Amino acid sequence: MQRNRGLLMVVGRPAGVIHQIVNLCDGLPPKSRAWKLLSPSPTSIMGWFYRWFGSPWYAMLYKHRDEEDAAGLVASVIAKGGLRPGDKLLDLACGRGRHAAVFAKAGLDVTGVDISVQSIKDAKAQVPGVHFEVHDMREPFARDQFDAVVCLFTSLGYTGDRNDDRRAVSAAAQALKPGGLFVLDLMNGDVVTRDLVPEEVRHIEGMRFVVNRTVENGEVVKRILVEHPEGEHRFEERVHAWRLPEVEALIEGAGLRLKEVTDSTCANTFHPEHSNRIVAWARKQA
Repeated sequence: MQRNRGLLMVVGRPAGVIHQIVNLCDGLPPKSRAWKLLSPSPTSIMGWFYRWFGSPWYAMLYKHRDEEDAAGLVASVIAKGGLRPGDKLLDLACGRGRHAAVFAKAGLDVTGVDISVQSIKDAKAQVPGVHFEVHDMREPFARDQFDAVVCLFTSLGYTGDRNDDRRAVSAAAQALKPGGLFVLDLMNGDVVTRDLVPEEVRHIEGMRFVVNRTVENGEVVKRILVEHPEGEHRFEERVHAWRLPEVEALIEGAGLRLKEVTDSTCANTFHPEHSNRIVAWARKQA
């Protein structure tokens, strides 16, 4: 099965691929928006995104991105944001729940949402104390309900349409209580594209992963080859190379007040030539 730009490209056993896609749709109401986006249809808007991030290969390649890896950023968000036990926090694009788990351990009342059915299924199994839902973050989730909303680890910029990102940030603003905190963590495109590693080969649990990286039309493109004893799979991932003025426009366009922009330490002021991440801190008007 092969799709055009922005969609998954898979080489492998067709029956296995179809079975995996059907599994991703399990539990969704037929004809729902999320079901239509996930279903194996030529009209799927972002098929590559849902299937790659929900795949076992993604989980294997990035298994080092765990709770321990997330703990430093979460601790900084809690401390700098003045969050307290009992505060309600919404984790947008929560994936398998690694950040949500650490927030919950600190006593916050956490809800995690993600478009990937498989990621939410894994999150519920791995982090039972948190409420997780399958949800497209471009759509409103709540109104004036959360003390904080976070969107961490470059979870915007995958559709090729910046209007989707604007919708997601606007939905985040809508979910916040007046005075609530919004934290947006994205790659710094200037540094990432400058220091891009063209190829990486990793061997994990008997699998061989070859990751090729390029910059194309303002996007960081990864082409991933997964080789295993039964065959191979090929995936393509694209994400927008964010720059600070774009991030500022996203936040201000949603009616939020940008308070500060830091690097990944959350302690140092962002520098466009040196910071590898853009961490934006904003508040909803009280």
